[in-house]
Amino acid sequence: MSKAIYVATTEPNSGKSIVSLGLMQLLLGKMAKVGYFRPIIDDLEKGKIDNHIKTVLTYFEVDLKPEDTYAYTRSQVVQLKNQDKDDEIVGHIIHKFKAIEDRFDFVLVEGTDFSGEGAIIEWDINVIIAKNLGIPAVIIASGTGKTLEELVGNLYMAYDSFKEKGVEVLLTVANKVQPENVTLVVTGLKKKLPKKVLIGAIPMNPVLGNPTVKEIAQELNAKILFGESFLNNQVGGFSVGAMQLRNYLTHLKMDSLVITPGDRADIILGALQANISANYPNLSGVVLTGDLLPEKSIIKLIEGLSDIIPILSVKGGTFSVANRIGAIRPKIYAENTEKITTSIQDFEKYVPTNDLAERLITFKAEGITPRMFQYNLLKRAKSAKKHIVLPEGTDERILMATKKLIDADAVKITLLGDTVKVMAKITELDIGLDIEKIDIIDPKKSSHFMDYATTLFELRKHKNVNLAMAKDLMEDVSYFGTMMVYKGHADGMVSGAVHTTQHTIRPALQFIKTRPEVSIVSSVFFMCLPNRVTVFGDCAINPNPTAEQLSEIAISSAATSNAFGIEPKIAMLSYSSGASGVGEDVDRVRKATEIIRKKRPDLKVEGPIQYDAAVDINVGKSKLPDSQVAGQATVFIFPDLNTGNNTYKAVQRETGALAIGPMLQGLNKPVNDLSRGCTVDDIFNTVIITAIQAQGL
Repeated sequence: MSKAIYVATTEPNSGKSIVSLGLMQLLLGKMAKVGYFRPIIDDLEKGKIDNHIKTVLTYFEVDLKPEDTYAYTRSQVVQLKNQDKDDEIVGHIIHKFKAIEDRFDFVLVEGTDFSGEGAIIEWDINVIIAKNLGIPAVIIASGTGKTLEELVGNLYMAYDSFKEKGVEVLLTVANKVQPENVTLVVTGLKKKLPKKVLIGAIPMNPVLGNPTVKEIAQELNAKILFGESFLNNQVGGFSVGAMQLRNYLTHLKMDSLVITPGDRADIILGALQANISANYPNLSGVVLTGDLLPEKSIIKLIEGLSDIIPILSVKGGTFSVANRIGAIRPKIYAENTEKITTSIQDFEKYVPTNDLAERLITFKAEGITPRMFQYNLLKRAKSAKKHIVLPEGTDERILMATKKLIDADAVKITLLGDTVKVMAKITELDIGLDIEKIDIIDPKKSSHFMDYATTLFELRKHKNVNLAMAKDLMEDVSYFGTMMVYKGHADGMVSGAVHTTQHTIRPALQFIKTRPEVSIVSSVFFMCLPNRVTVFGDCAINPNPTAEQLSEIAISSAATSNAFGIEPKIAMLSYSSGASGVGEDVDRVRKATEIIRKKRPDLKVEGPIQYDAAVDINVGKSKLPDSQVAGQATVFIFPDLNTGNNTYKAVQRETGALAIGPMLQGLNKPVNDLSRGCTVDDIFNTVIITAIQAQGL
């Protein structure tokens, strides 16, 4: 059983980071803990951290110190090889690898970069390391500057080298392929390689192929004069501003970097003005050469501008600086989440991840971790994109969450509210939300308004609601959004960032109503604890449920748990365990447990049971030695809202757990409520589970 995978490349600049980042994301969706190891890294300046190690550890929150993630620097390996100490090299690498393997369920091992002294021996070193670690490999080659025959031949030779040494190759990836040649490359590789070897072909992506302003600033040791908060701007190209402004403006292109001497105030100011003009493309930044700075009056003018693109000052002549910029090799670093997410998305799109996961994961990890849970949620939401309406369209958190959801391509979003105000808020936030990818509806001006009002009147006239009242109610975003769901114009609704719980769910209770087999609407939180995910119910809706209602809440919660990949083991919580306690409250829990066992004998349920007996295996065995639930509960049903709400908040605050929810159970169509203190991540997660509910759980 393999517990690791080795990522190897055939050459420098192959884009190995795309595969490493994609694999980390894939693996973290399948198992609890994934480690990261690089046998050999480039030499480091004293006190510095390897850029790619920092990126992986930071983005994926890997619990490793940077110094533990590698065995040697490049110069150390060259020195040892010159002393014929190959065995010492391999032995130390194995030792470092095993230390990580012992701590993690799986380890991603990333091979060398083929740069600097010793590059000529690197291929053999990578094969030897993979062989001695006893792990399979993924091989990457770049399509840049190669014919189809050369690219296919390159990957086949690499495959053959690994196979000759007894290293199994699971996947070969042709990277940086011209988009129009992707199918051609895949076909060519399939003809050459054995059928069991998986094949991916990733096209060139401008976002990954060009540096950011930050990378340029670091490479040129530039002084940052302005726009430090926009250093992650992607550079789409560059041009030298040496001609008169009226002529230079015609050469500006989207995301272009302007290179000009520091005393050319006309070019500097013209570029800044062009960047904010609707008639010219957005620019990524300005590089001032010659170690020259604009005059004080020009500096003062620039200081008075808002949202200034980065302006850098560098030494060297204009054309030498331009040549140095053109030679920069783009990197992916921890702060540039756009490049990281783009890499992961390209990997998922162009590599057969499902087949790869089947071959990589030969064991089933115990339980489900928060990382696994969130990964699987997002994957399920993306598998059948649903339309979710968010009534609170002017709330800053809602808009920022919408940006994340659209970028993740997980759902279709409609925002409700005054269109002008919503648009103004989007502009004010400047978060890059693409309004072409969302819908914005003003209920009062909607073409569906009268139809919705009439429908509400028909549904509620037995409650003395007339048409005028229905029209008034339909101007309310919660009623309008709920009616969108009722009429099938949206698949689900999430609200409550601004409105109360009652305001959010009242319309749903009035006309969406409960499913035929359900008599009570309840809620659950998914509690993402450090090493597992549990279900808490009901912590948001029902103050004092009866025994019958408690039993139904438990059955609904078990169904939810099962639908989200968590085996339901139900703990009916109380202040005593088993038959020891007496009193009205404990009797109610005992009766609810009996009802569950009668209705659903297939469910594992224990009650009454105390919280410690439900979660601690030793306490559980001592109090309820024959229980299938004690010490291993996954679904916790609280006896009342007071207990449940306080407990989930206490657990959340004291352990740092992520609480996803509340998710409402029992409605005919999904409507979910947010806390008014919710974060952007809370909104994101609630929308995702609403979308999954809408898939027909």
